[in-house]
Amino acid sequence: MSFNWVNIYQFYEPGLPCKNQLPEIRSAMDKRRQKRISKFLSYVLRHHPESIGIELDDNGWADVSDLLSGAEHNGFGITIDELRTVVKENDKKRFSLGKNAQRIRANQGHSIPVNLDYDEVIPPDVLYHGTARRRVDSIQTEGLLRGCRRHVHLSQDPDTAGKVGRRYGKPVVLKVEAGRMHWDGHKFYLSANGIWLTECVPPEYLIFPELT
Repeated sequence: MSFNWVNIYQFYEPGLPCKNQLPEIRSAMDKRRQKRISKFLSYVLRHHPESIGIELDDNGWADVSDLLSGAEHNGFGITIDELRTVVKENDKKRFSLGKNAQRIRANQGHSIPVNLDYDEVIPPDVLYHGTARRRVDSIQTEGLLRGCRRHVHLSQDPDTAGKVGRRYGKPVVLKVEAGRMHWDGHKFYLSANGIWLTECVPPEYLIFPELT
């Protein structure tokens, strides 16, 4: 929905926004716009670049001019300034822009084959994974599986993991014995936005909280 700021002034009445509230309204609208763009970029750059007629290279990079043109032709026009803002201000740092903003990619979360070219990194002794309470039983049996993604995503701290878990329902935070996993030969990578990645976490490396 688009708003005409002149009309807001024109039809002001008690209970409607007054002039000194407009910056707050505009800011809220800008955040909603940024969220829509972020969801669009995630869909295209992680899962379906073909949906707007673009291709990713082997490392997941898309040409920015192709992306903007494809978005425009598919009814979701984005300006280069909006793109820069979303990349810079996204709270999860989901995207990276290449040199001179000529290329863009998602930092992780792909369901399509890409080589993000991250170096193997020694993890801390403990990492965390946020999930929903309803998934705990299956995780106790199967461990953490990557599903349609390329990796399982792990967090550095329990607070971040808890926020992730809340996306899916009543949150539960699991401890992952990452140091022991690494010692046993499992590989870990650290994405550009601080997400720890590994192919799977077998159940024997998971510590479950007591559930009430």
